[in-house]
Amino acid sequence: MSGESNCTRTSPSAGSPSDNEFLLDRPKYVCTLSPDLVTKAREELQEKPEWRLRDVQALRDMVCKDYPSLGTCLDDAFLLRFLRARKFDYDRALQLLVNYHTCRRTWPEVFSNLKPSAIKPVLESGFVTVLPHRDPQGRHVVCIRPDRWTPSNYPITENIRAIYLTLEKLIQSEETQVNGIVILADYKGVSLSKASHFGPFVAKKVIGILQDGFPIRIKAVNIINEPRIFKGIFAIIKPFLKEKIANRFFLHGCDLNSLHQNIPPVILPEEYGGSAGKLDISAWNELLLASEEDFLHDFSELVLPCDSSPHDLLVSGDADEKQCDDSLRGMKPQLYYCY
Repeated sequence: MSGESNCTRTSPSAGSPSDNEFLLDRPKYVCTLSPDLVTKAREELQEKPEWRLRDVQALRDMVCKDYPSLGTCLDDAFLLRFLRARKFDYDRALQLLVNYHTCRRTWPEVFSNLKPSAIKPVLESGFVTVLPHRDPQGRHVVCIRPDRWTPSNYPITENIRAIYLTLEKLIQSEETQVNGIVILADYKGVSLSKASHFGPFVAKKVIGILQDGFPIRIKAVNIINEPRIFKGIFAIIKPFLKEKIANRFFLHGCDLNSLHQNIPPVILPEEYGGSAGKLDISAWNELLLASEEDFLHDFSELVLPCDSSPHDLLVSGDADEKQCDDSLRGMKPQLYYCY
């Protein structure tokens, strides 16, 4: 991300996209999508190359009019992430952008000093990594292994920081913006004491970010080696997931054949019955740590609109907040029952 949050701009012309005028110092967008991905984006995301810059300018104007102090990047490439994540619906893209910034302002334990070097211990533990090969649909596979976390070493928020930075790095790719990602979560060895760290507050925050506060398309969540305790957790969380996301969860247990129906063995490491060699976390760690300067530039301090509170900006799901809190209070007894 680069560019200024300054909303000084010229108004878009009502004519063709080529008539739009942009600030001279704003980086010019250059599409890196292959012809096939351009076609996919048109069919799945309602993205029309001939209208792309017009759509970006429309979103930019909405930000400047409705949230002039948001403190967001206004570059074409950055705003495109939000348009693609909401299928070029201007209003929904704007709300996603506002939520994105609000999430980062209202959870300082996660978003303060957020940079790769700060979460190096998490990366070295192998808690989260990205498999080296994409799946047949061109999607990266994010591998999460909670058993690699030792709670006495650092709080659960450090794991969330590592996942967030991983998603930020992945979403820089236009290919990922169009294809989305797949998550593979291995819950082998997760105990009741470790699961208890994922309480109501953390659960609600993480769900809010993934559903309404980050411009990425999560196409599938594959859970493997989950203990009985996970079914209790998922039963409680599921009502607060959007139906589309909830339907993308697949619980495989210890059945590798079931996993292979969703993720082909050719891209999986040997640990999951694949033929891609041993799981190697070093390549992804090196890539993420090498992006330190990019993140230092991107994650500057954010400013909320002076006439809005953080609570006002997060509209999606807030109406059910009390219901969510009340329901999640029953999590611990149910965890013991499932365990």
